[in-house]
Amino acid sequence: MDWQTIAASLFPQGHSITEQACFLSGHGQLDGQQIAVIGTTGHTPIGVEIALAQAQAILRTVREHPGMPILMLIDTQGQRLRHRDEMLGINSYMAHLGKCVDLARRQGHHIIGLVYDQALSGGFITSGLMADACYALPDATIRVMGLPAMARITKVPEERLLELAQSNPVFAPGPENYQRMGGVEALWQGDLAAQLRAALAQPLTGDTRSALGLERGGRRWAQAVINAVLHGGPVQAG
Repeated sequence: MDWQTIAASLFPQGHSITEQACFLSGHGQLDGQQIAVIGTTGHTPIGVEIALAQAQAILRTVREHPGMPILMLIDTQGQRLRHRDEMLGINSYMAHLGKCVDLARRQGHHIIGLVYDQALSGGFITSGLMADACYALPDATIRVMGLPAMARITKVPEERLLELAQSNPVFAPGPENYQRMGGVEALWQGDLAAQLRAALAQPLTGDTRSALGLERGGRRWAQAVINAVLHGGPVQAG
């Protein structure tokens, strides 16, 4: 789905979101409240330019609009794989973007992520997974690594990974599996403005992804390891 349709559904009262070289920025109106919107479109890879543009937009919001909610619209094929970006230190740009998101959170900005099309690897980690809560549309594509690439890296046959993906969401792409693992809070369907309104009304309780993953049966060990580190004692899976 194109970002214009998504924006119109999220902000029926109007918005000023614009696109420049696959980078989205602007504001939306919801119940008379302004919401800063920062995102990407066109399955664009996150290179140094877009990472820096997103970071600048977040810092500008913190400086000029204290406490304004921030919505991150996500559609990316992941980190740009170019020699130029690697030589320029793309890892540092991505880390800087993540730090800016965290700064905004510490300054009282409620940050919501919405995967409306595609979210892959590093481009997702420093956007939706850095938000207070990340949501997705049912038809979105979410994965950290495709199974063929995972097979090459892990040396596990792709057929075995396909078999594991049937029962273990860690190996399987898709928003439903990320919801089971707690990485996606919920899938948005129907009235997107109502969904955004409800998400902004949720109290901020810190990072609950591991607890959600345990509750939903998608990650049985993450919360157990956290509890063991915090409180001592053996690791006991839920």
